[in-house]
Amino acid sequence: MTDGKDFKAHIITLGCQQNEADSERISGALVSLGYTVTDDDASADLIIINTCAIREHAERRALSFIGRYKHNKTKNPDMVIGVCGCMMAQKHRMDQVIRFPYVDFAFGTGSMHRLPEFVYTALTKGKRKFIPDPDKMQICEEIPVLRKSGYKAWVSIMYGCNNFCTYCIVPYVRGRERSRMPKDIIAEVKELIENGYKDITLLGQNVNSYGKDLDGKPTVAYLINEISKLDGDFWLHLMTSHPKDATSEMIDAISSSKYCANCFHLPLQSGSDAILKKMNRHYDIERYLSVVSELKEKCKDITLTTDIIVGFPGETEEDFQKTLDVVSKVRYDSIYTFIYSPRKGTPAAVMEEQIPEEIQKERFNRLVDLQNSISKDFNDAMVGKTVKVLVDGKSKNNENVYMSRTENNRIVHFESDKDYTGQFINIKITRGDTFALYGEI
Repeated sequence: MTDGKDFKAHIITLGCQQNEADSERISGALVSLGYTVTDDDASADLIIINTCAIREHAERRALSFIGRYKHNKTKNPDMVIGVCGCMMAQKHRMDQVIRFPYVDFAFGTGSMHRLPEFVYTALTKGKRKFIPDPDKMQICEEIPVLRKSGYKAWVSIMYGCNNFCTYCIVPYVRGRERSRMPKDIIAEVKELIENGYKDITLLGQNVNSYGKDLDGKPTVAYLINEISKLDGDFWLHLMTSHPKDATSEMIDAISSSKYCANCFHLPLQSGSDAILKKMNRHYDIERYLSVVSELKEKCKDITLTTDIIVGFPGETEEDFQKTLDVVSKVRYDSIYTFIYSPRKGTPAAVMEEQIPEEIQKERFNRLVDLQNSISKDFNDAMVGKTVKVLVDGKSKNNENVYMSRTENNRIVHFESDKDYTGQFINIKITRGDTFALYGEI
């Protein structure tokens, strides 16, 4: 950027896997400008906070980070601070951030390709820029990517969402569904395989609806089949799906692929048809369980994970019990459980019968207890088996213990004198508890 100085950038990422993928593109863009990405915020010349808006807690965390860096700016007035991501696609939050005088620029999810412009303006003109998302968001293929991992990769296949679930802010902050061209996705995956990546996730707000906006209507099944023709040794995951768009064609592609991990994420959200209707989910429990049945029939020993919202407006004890019944019937490998959090601008935020916090927490704890017992049963049944794992690295607490994951993301700890990080190895399971497995090479 300028002679002799090593300019450093620090990026804080809050939220989902899509935000993680976005931050890798932010990093790539900054490296192309001459920055070195650092984990040390104290030495950074540029700090970017990539925000999440899915829950109130995530927004509070983002505001906390923004407030924290006021002191960095006071010590180093030449530092540049930017805020981006889903939270900045909401006008009331953008207006709030504008009032932080030490923030130099902010933009939403649809303006990431303009990041070099924002940085340049802040450095050369000292002008603040606060850019709302355009009405029509586009896909920019030319943004470079700096991946955090050398063996795990997110590959966005589409952006945005058309579903408008009544609790969800995503369609408002990420726009309508936009699919990347198949050739660009397959070329990216091919390059990752050639560079030795072992765990590749096809990413989207609803991967099942991929391609509906493209000529010829290519599907996620088509992508899976084309990727499965490539040579390599890797796992292929999908994240995330919608039950209403889970087709037999997609399930057949998963079952026939030699690379698709034998696990699938199928968000439930609620076990009550009445609540699903209020959520605008476009399926009922009969439809949901039919997808589960087909997955288990066609994909031998497949494990399922899910998302569940507890305490949605109007949820009765009977509705909640139906959720527990589905969890007991399906027996998920794990669940991602959320207490309902009102999002400004969504229909659910103004619904009557908002559930008191103490009832939400009590139901949340009951659901977690049920799932923990199921997870413990699964892990106990793994004792004595040998499993293929991808090694993530050393434990933070013991340098002789390594953490790894199975293809369905079960954590496996093992001891080793050799570093296998980023490699596949086989581990014999010797012990299981609720949250992890333990074994030996």
